[in-house]
Amino acid sequence: MTRPASGALRTTAPTLSSLDKAQPFRSAEEAWFWTMAALVARRDGARIVAGRGLVARPCEPDDVVKCLDRLYRQRRIDLAQARIMRIWGERGTTPDPSVPRERGDHRLWREAMERLEWPLRMKGIVVGPEIPGGSGEVVAFTGPN
Repeated sequence: MTRPASGALRTTAPTLSSLDKAQPFRSAEEAWFWTMAALVARRDGARIVAGRGLVARPCEPDDVVKCLDRLYRQRRIDLAQARIMRIWGERGTTPDPSVPRERGDHRLWREAMERLEWPLRMKGIVVGPEIPGGSGEVVAFTGPN
């Protein structure tokens, strides 16, 4: 390591992309496939470095895994759903409901993605079309008088 003239050690720290340039995911599903691709690459020996991808993202793969872990600890996602997420995430595709053997996997996959969507939105990892059934409109409650 070289020393600057002042005698202090010169250190280099990785520069993270600006959050202004970060592109959030359009859905929990898209975030999950990206996460699984990174985890598979890491398992196969790749070194994951922030800001080196083609698109800057507002998170690290571990941030998505932490959201999943929290949902699991809160019993909002169960072991069967997590297993289906891992299997189909590694394949990089969703289970096909028109294929009889994949119908059960598809149901578990959809439930898990719906539950993962909200925490990822709250963290700014996912932004995109509104969740189906959610109009975002405030409606006055007319209860019993």
